[in-house]
Amino acid sequence: MKAHVHVMLKNGVLDPQGEAVRHALGSLGFDGVEGVRQGKVIELDLADGTPETTIEQMCQKLLANTVIESYRVEVL
Repeated sequence: MKAHVHVMLKNGVLDPQGEAVRHALGSLGFDGVEGVRQGKVIELDLADGTPETTIEQMCQKLLANTVIESYRVEVL
């Protein structure tokens, strides 16, 4: 079984990488981009039947810094 964990900075947390991307897009002529938030997707290949609570524990302990990041689990 596969799961995707989508990790993003929480609203209100500065995102310097996102700001750099927004600036670069403007420099390349892509007008109208008012904001960019950059995150990450972690793909997990898990044993069949792995409970979603186990994936949540992985996120809480390692995959996301829950002080400044939020996450969403998508089981495929």
